[in-house]
Amino acid sequence: MRLHGAGDLRRAAEPRPVPGDGMSLVRVTAVGICGSDLHWFSHGGIGDAQLRRPIVPGHEFAGVVEGGPLHGRRVAVDPAIPCTHCERCREGHGNLCPQVRFAGHGEVDGALQEWIAWPTELLQLLPDGLSDADGAMLEPLGVAIHAFDLGHLRLGGSVAVVGCGPIGLLLVQLAQVAGAARVLAVDRLEHRVAAARRYGADEAVLDTGEDVLDGADTDVVFEVAGNDDAVRTSVRAARPGGRVVLVGIPDEDQTTFPAGAARRKGLTLALSRRMHDVYPRAIDLVQRGRIDVGSLVTHRFTLLESPAAFQTAAARAGIKVLITS
Repeated sequence: MRLHGAGDLRRAAEPRPVPGDGMSLVRVTAVGICGSDLHWFSHGGIGDAQLRRPIVPGHEFAGVVEGGPLHGRRVAVDPAIPCTHCERCREGHGNLCPQVRFAGHGEVDGALQEWIAWPTELLQLLPDGLSDADGAMLEPLGVAIHAFDLGHLRLGGSVAVVGCGPIGLLLVQLAQVAGAARVLAVDRLEHRVAAARRYGADEAVLDTGEDVLDGADTDVVFEVAGNDDAVRTSVRAARPGGRVVLVGIPDEDQTTFPAGAARRKGLTLALSRRMHDVYPRAIDLVQRGRIDVGSLVTHRFTLLESPAAFQTAAARAGIKVLITS
């Protein structure tokens, strides 16, 4: 399925890719639709990156290896291919590599296809207890783990999550695993507020357009909605000396926040970019039952139903929309 422009996702019949040296052929079995995919679908771009050619979307995915030493093994796929030799990569920050290649972005086709050739070293073996859908959900969990690390939460500290889509709900769960004494959550949609309560938020409230978390005085706030209203709510929810981690991606290539409040509080603002090498931690958390990713999947479509899947995700129906083989 190739995206030709905003809202223009078309079926294409193309040859099966042939893996080169160090690559494996993966039969794709599950692909999650991410908020960043929706930017491409709804606007034909994301931030300052614009669609330059018809591209295959999809970067949250799992599959089965065909051929080679891993033949028949089920895998989750790390969608980021860093250069490995620049200064950022050598420092261990491959997510900040200026030359990183990413599935479904720029010139790199993503996972909404039956087969994909991908670097073997970026394939993560799935334990028997994890489904293919769980494997696809490891990428958003990895994003949540990386964002959570940037929060520097103290044991027994307090957390607020502004925006309760899949990554926000994963952050709610991670906060509990990490020993947060209080977890607050806010969203504009009733069903996502209810989901935050199910996943353990001590208080989950509907964003009515007012300052719902004003004075919440939380140690760490995760903004996961990608709009200035959410950023403003996050700044007002943080305690003096607290941290605000911006995880959401705005529609426009800019973010604003109330500078006076942020300055008076002496806040630290951290911006989260994808993830570090956190797949082993993500797999362990799911395998041990500490984090529930499976129940976040509320809608499933086939590959040929991808346009309907994207429309469902864009309408913010349910939580996570998955495309399966």
